[in-house]
Amino acid sequence: MKYSRILITGGAGFVGSSLSLALLNKGYEVTVLDNLSEQIHGKDAKACSSLFLSIKDKVNFIKGSVADYAIFQTAVRGQQAIIHLAAETGTGQSMYQISQYSHVNMQGTANLLDILANDRHEVEKVVVASSRAIYGEGKYVNGGGDYFYPGHRLDIRLSRGDFELYNEETQEQLYPVATDESALIHPSSVYGITKQYQEQMVMTICPTLGIKPVAFRYQNVYGPGQSLNNPYTGILSIFSNLIRNQQTINIFEDGQESRDFVYVDDVVEATILGLEREEANNQVYNVGTGQRTTVLAVAKMLMANYGTEVPLNISGNYRMGDIRHNFADITKLKEQLGFSPCVSFSDGLQHFTDWVKDQRLLDQSQYEYSLNVMREKHMFK
Repeated sequence: MKYSRILITGGAGFVGSSLSLALLNKGYEVTVLDNLSEQIHGKDAKACSSLFLSIKDKVNFIKGSVADYAIFQTAVRGQQAIIHLAAETGTGQSMYQISQYSHVNMQGTANLLDILANDRHEVEKVVVASSRAIYGEGKYVNGGGDYFYPGHRLDIRLSRGDFELYNEETQEQLYPVATDESALIHPSSVYGITKQYQEQMVMTICPTLGIKPVAFRYQNVYGPGQSLNNPYTGILSIFSNLIRNQQTINIFEDGQESRDFVYVDDVVEATILGLEREEANNQVYNVGTGQRTTVLAVAKMLMANYGTEVPLNISGNYRMGDIRHNFADITKLKEQLGFSPCVSFSDGLQHFTDWVKDQRLLDQSQYEYSLNVMREKHMFK
């Protein structure tokens, strides 16, 4: 164990809490810096958040935001490696809470690097959580096998129910292929822009300080423990609440939009490989399964797992900033670090729904409120 003392920012969150427990089980000394955001943990996190309660007596916990320079300084002292997960998440919300997302994600990362550049410390490695959102629409191919990196989908097309991607010069339809790490970076949301900033700042500045950086571009992470309260992220949670409340599921677009869903335990395993393996130093990796699943298929699989049928309204609604398709090419992660995802989507979804069945039933007022806010700001149509 080269780095025994680890700081995890956002370590009480969904991925962070699982990662904290996994590192503790391997004998690491873990410090967690987390602000216990109400949107994720609820109003009384210290009493009611299962994520926080799972780690609170096992880690050195510091309550605070990465945007608070002084608190961040305190957290960094004595650490040998930092896993920087802390961030505001949610594509749709980022499109109108621009200052908040920039402040936490960008300024928080700037604070980390400023501390490492100017304070005495023992940090030798920084692992940063990036996102598939930095690719925007990702990599596509036309009928002739030529690769394209299409830009943002146009509102004029979306408004008439045309949701796919096109070569705007020839109007030829494009088809998604697995996106590798060399693909064009062109985020289509404020969230994606802030994740690009986090990744590039860490990968650029750490080597100049003699610190080894690693970046992981996570796909859609899911599994037991993910927030059922947050109305801005996680269609598995949103759909689950609707199904359990016997309410109609509003399927955006035509339901054929697709994502690469990766189980939380696989994400934790990849992240620990990045921490422990020297081959990972100065490298950027996709973390996913390489498989894509449509939103409509997700809704049907969830209903089957819960044994409950609810109406599916394929509405044609859409959110500005959302992408159509994206799934990862994980060849580099397999070849360099020996990683392969162990949990299939069907198995992982069963684990998730079994866990949800034991959670209290939540109403959908916050979800409806979030859509109304986005509608008022012309981000949801």
